[in-house]
Amino acid sequence: MNPTAAPRLGAWAVSGGAAADPTVPMRHPLDPDPVRSSKAVAVLILGVVSLLTGPMVGGVIPATLALLLARSTRAEMAEAAGFLTGVRYVRWGETLAWIGIVLAATALVVASIVGLMHVAATPPGPHLDPNTN
Repeated sequence: MNPTAAPRLGAWAVSGGAAADPTVPMRHPLDPDPVRSSKAVAVLILGVVSLLTGPMVGGVIPATLALLLARSTRAEMAEAAGFLTGVRYVRWGETLAWIGIVLAATALVVASIVGLMHVAATPPGPHLDPNTN
């Protein structure tokens, strides 16, 4: 290694303990450590539940909860200015929630079509015994 070359990112200079690369901003010692948002994990879990229960039309409820929770989670993450992580979890949870809603709507349409086909197959009029006067 060349002794005159600049140290790598994350390396500490010997004098003063300052970061060797001036382009990397230093964290203040009192800043909290970045942590994963527990709401982001909840959004992902609700998204998975809505995906699994979507074909049974019950997926609409967890999907709605996931989308509402995702909205507040994104606002909290923006307010935390980088100290809350989990944006990928929120994005995946929202995507899965929308897929769950689409599956529920598809199941409802298919059930309606099957019901209409069943009603259309039955003959009109009263269903009486042929021996009834």
